[in-house]
Amino acid sequence: MTTQPTPVDHELIAAAAHVAHTRCRGDNHTMAAAARARDGRIVTAVNAYHFTGGPCAELVVIGAAAAQGAYDLHTIVAVGDRDRGVVPPCGRCRQVLLDYFPTLDVIVGHGDRLRTVPITDLLPESYVWADHQLESE
Repeated sequence: MTTQPTPVDHELIAAAAHVAHTRCRGDNHTMAAAARARDGRIVTAVNAYHFTGGPCAELVVIGAAAAQGAYDLHTIVAVGDRDRGVVPPCGRCRQVLLDYFPTLDVIVGHGDRLRTVPITDLLPESYVWADHQLESE
């Protein structure tokens, strides 16, 4: 059985690239993320870098989406400032994205090799936080 690849959401990439180009300034904001909710809305955000860690753009977009009532994200992409293009999520973001949205698709790759993959492909043999919580009675 062959699975059809999920198409790349170029509109989502363009939204993140626009925010990276117009809103990322200096060392505090160097990455932009865009996520598409299941209802079709696109939510964007930038990272908030700080030497103590600060949240990545993917994590900020989760909060921004929730603030707009978009609790079910379908696809996400991050784009770097200075025309760096699509950047894959870091390990921490991969884990958080998996825990919040286990069926999320993530756009990764470079140039003409962009592809959309399930978050589970980016974190194989992963620890799923929800699987280890006590059942509520």
